[in-house]
Amino acid sequence: MNPEITWQKSSFSGGGGEQCVEIAEHNGDILMRESDDPNAITTTSRVKFAAFIAGVKAGEFDHFTN
Repeated sequence: MNPEITWQKSSFSGGGGEQCVEIAEHNGDILMRESDDPNAITTTSRVKFAAFIAGVKAGEFDHFTN
């Protein structure tokens, strides 16, 4: 892991630190990881991440939670 990367958890995450998605910005990319497997990092662009967030807000993925 890169020590200069500052990871951010959602304010909806529990206090225990497990099962949290963490997000960071590094060299213009958006990095995502699961807190219980911090070495498995997915990288995407700001544009694609913004489209994903817009889809979440619009309810496009709500069927996965039912």
